[in-house]
Amino acid sequence: MEMDGRVAVVTGGTRGVGAGIARAFLAAGAQVVICARRPPDAPVEEAGRKAEFIAADLRDPAGVEALFAEVARAYGRLDVLVNNAGGTPYRLLSESDAARHARVLELNLVVPMTVSLAAYPLLRESRGSIVMIGSVSGQRPSPGSAAYGAAKAGLANLASSMAVEWAPEVRVNTLVLGMVRTELSELHYGDEAGIAAVAGTVPLGRLAEPSDVGAAAVFLASERAAYVSGASLLMHGGGERPAFLDAANVNKES
Repeated sequence: MEMDGRVAVVTGGTRGVGAGIARAFLAAGAQVVICARRPPDAPVEEAGRKAEFIAADLRDPAGVEALFAEVARAYGRLDVLVNNAGGTPYRLLSESDAARHARVLELNLVVPMTVSLAAYPLLRESRGSIVMIGSVSGQRPSPGSAAYGAAKAGLANLASSMAVEWAPEVRVNTLVLGMVRTELSELHYGDEAGIAAVAGTVPLGRLAEPSDVGAAAVFLASERAAYVSGASLLMHGGGERPAFLDAANVNKES
């Protein structure tokens, strides 16, 4: 298998997109470590193999250093880091204070930088790879999640800078995600009818699944992408249909 013998760390790998990524690396033959503040509700496993959970508060630099010290002790190497941990509630800018928005920026931008810096010595030794999990929210207006969008815009720039500074030993790429169906989808899209309506706005006719994201992350971390670094791979199902096309009263299909 293409990741046989490799060691991968997936932050926030206990559920949703992160768990899908962890399962994809397990299926590809990697040994997988997932980390979060709390353990998963059920083991994250695939193909008869299970990810190891290590508790870590990624906002605590000392805790992050301890995480990678444990990875080095247990596995002796690190080949892949997937910076997946992040997220945000719906929160209009004027409905909260700057300190609360800053916590969103910290989780989605400062944490990936902190984790990447802690992992860098191990990745450099193995000539490994970092995959950032970005979002289309960083490429367009993001009302209701402005701090998250700003953080994801910064994350893409951080990744491209890392790719230059850390070459040729470490490749760094970003997966720019559109809408993904997870166990938390109802918080953003509503009930099944709402999710179906949102999916209908996607050219491919559905939301992404965590397994879709996992497959792309494995590709970027594998030798098949050996010459890919500093890239942003869009995973949005074709993007968004421009609103003006529906508002205009000309050029309509009869």
